Amino acid sequence: MPSTMLRCNVCFPAKLDKAVSSLDWLLGNWESVEPGKGSYPSLKDFRYTEDLHFAQMGQPIINFMFNASDAETKKILHRECGFIRMQTGTNRVAFIIAQNSGLVEVEEGELVGKKLSLHTQALARPSFAKEPHVKEVSRVFQLQPDGKLEQTLSMSTDKQPMTQHLHITYSRLA
Repeated sequence: MPSTMLRCNVCFPAKLDKAVSSLDWLLGNWESVEPGKGSYPSLKDFRYTEDLHFAQMGQPIINFMFNASDAETKKILHRECGFIRMQTGTNRVAFIIAQNSGLVEVEEGELVGKKLSLHTQALARPSFAKEPHVKEVSRVFQLQPDGKLEQTLSMSTDKQPMTQHLHITYSRLA
């Protein structure tokens, strides 16, 4: 490799930091097996595809990016990016998330085996954000015995109680 080239730690991963080693099963690139299902009382039901990217750079965090598109039109629906941290010596996990809608959130929860359950701890949004405003989010990632990853997301808004919004299954890309 020429000395003028920068080393890409995603391409040439650094050693996984011990602080996040119990999340090693998330690392890599995932894509939806078939379109996921989205619904909410204030929305028309929809189907979407999504790809997930989890990477580490040798720090005690994991970087992530999620990209969702309409299954029919391929129009981008939603993007999230951020960081995953773990509280040292515990199974407590935090997702720090920025969304293309302007919503910024901190979700915290627990890792039990290959199941990660998260719930809103803090939300922020621009003063001119579109209503109704999300008030609370709950999400679960579960690695299935067949190696597929499932995600279920529920949310409440200032007009709706906590309701399941999304469910999708992913397979890891080689």
